[in-house]
Amino acid sequence: MAGETVITIIGNLTADPELRTTSTGASVCGFTIASTPRTWNRQSGQYEDGQPLFLRCSAWRDLANHCASSLAKGMRVIAQGRLQQRSYQAQDGSNRTVYEMQVDEIGPSLRYATAQVSRTSHTRGQAGNTGNGYAGGATGFAPAAPTPGSPEDPWASSGPAFGAPGTQAEEEPEF
Repeated sequence: MAGETVITIIGNLTADPELRTTSTGASVCGFTIASTPRTWNRQSGQYEDGQPLFLRCSAWRDLANHCASSLAKGMRVIAQGRLQQRSYQAQDGSNRTVYEMQVDEIGPSLRYATAQVSRTSHTRGQAGNTGNGYAGGATGFAPAAPTPGSPEDPWASSGPAFGAPGTQAEEEPEF
């Protein structure tokens, strides 16, 4: 949507994601990402940690389920989403403002780790679900994907590979 502030944050999860279900049946997963800047101190010859930023995040529906099954405390993640501001009155009567991120995309950082990604099964008929979900990570995986080459595999090829010698393909295949 126009006018929304989209941000990307790289950091570590401070705790295991918490999966909950709303009264309408929608899944929501809440977690906090801690991002700490590091700078090189020339005098000491060492890196020094700056002031950490703790950003509360939430993911909804299928993404919530994928986060809960794939992510764990301490994992380094890259998340992109919409920054939202919310104001409320605390129990002591003071007015407070919090910033939260509604996560649109998230995944493990591969800078210091490896990950195995598996495709999730398609679920039709749920609001907001495009059926294009992926889950993965070092700690958990989604249900098994269709066998490559099977009729259920959307990436299966029925003919020669694009650009293979002797083919007439001049344009890239549509996805």
